Amino acid sequence: MRVDFFDFDLPKELIAIEPARPRDAAKLLHVGHDKLKDYGVLDLPQLLQPGDLLVINDTKVIPARLLGNKRGSGGKVEVTLTKERGPCLWECFARPAKRCRPGDFIDFSSELTAEIISRDGPTLTLNFNVEADAFFPLLEKVGSMPLPPYIKRSDEKPTNDSEDYQTIFAAKPGAVAAPTASLHFTDRLLKKLSERGVKTAKVTLHVGAGTFLPVVTDDTADHLMHSEFCVMPRETAASIEETHRSGGKVVAAGTTSLRTMESFAREDGTVEHGQKNTSIFITPGYKFRAVDRLLTNFHLPRSTLFMLVSAFCGLDTMQAAYKHAMTNDYRFYSYGDASLLERKDF
Repeated sequence: MRVDFFDFDLPKELIAIEPARPRDAAKLLHVGHDKLKDYGVLDLPQLLQPGDLLVINDTKVIPARLLGNKRGSGGKVEVTLTKERGPCLWECFARPAKRCRPGDFIDFSSELTAEIISRDGPTLTLNFNVEADAFFPLLEKVGSMPLPPYIKRSDEKPTNDSEDYQTIFAAKPGAVAAPTASLHFTDRLLKKLSERGVKTAKVTLHVGAGTFLPVVTDDTADHLMHSEFCVMPRETAASIEETHRSGGKVVAAGTTSLRTMESFAREDGTVEHGQKNTSIFITPGYKFRAVDRLLTNFHLPRSTLFMLVSAFCGLDTMQAAYKHAMTNDYRFYSYGDASLLERKDF
């Protein structure tokens, strides 16, 4: 399918660089089969039904941006961790990468250093010099949040990104980007959902750096999808099946939860449990097996995420929804507003 079908022009002033405060004060666009209606995120409970199941992603964003010096020359190197390859072994994007050679060392602090194992263009593989159980605590001390490139920050100006760019569900370290739909949740919203009779369940998908990137090929068939590690707990798989048996709807809190569920769902509607690396790429024509509704933010043009929502609701529907959102000053991308999508079966 041609990638330019998923392109659109977005005014820069609609790109959110700060979240709504409080988080649940964001706007919410309900995208039904034949209508669009404006709400707020706090209205989500009234749009769901007792017995529905909300599935969230409990991944935790690690402070994956590190500033260091090349040992010997003292040259500054900035790296952003992108994918764990093993205990303390990570792929990363590096700037500048040209003078980084296998065998070189980068010092990030007196406690955290890494050896360059390999280089492929701007991508380095780094082996960190610490025990596995000490790695993430040291990252918390030395690293900073890996914000998307469209959110610009000054290194001198204090920010709240260490809290803002983390969901209240964050429990399992490993993501290098936030599951942004869940950034809208607060304790009071969860309380309202519980009072409504909406159940919750958890999956884990460690979001990779490629999630938000635009597709650069001309055809979706030529795009190489990045791989991400995900986990489907036995109890969540059982809850998904039970919700459908009892007539409830399964609601994905974000595209990461959706991709996890669809990666484990069988054609007959049953759901496996376990863990795997998934590179599922959902484009129009995909037949959804597990998810009935999707809570998600507004995504980049030509991105795999806009292709996914177009598969869920139809390209024409999503183009109309995004036009409505732009006309009504919805805020886009990671810190932006939300939409609740109803699945359309073709």
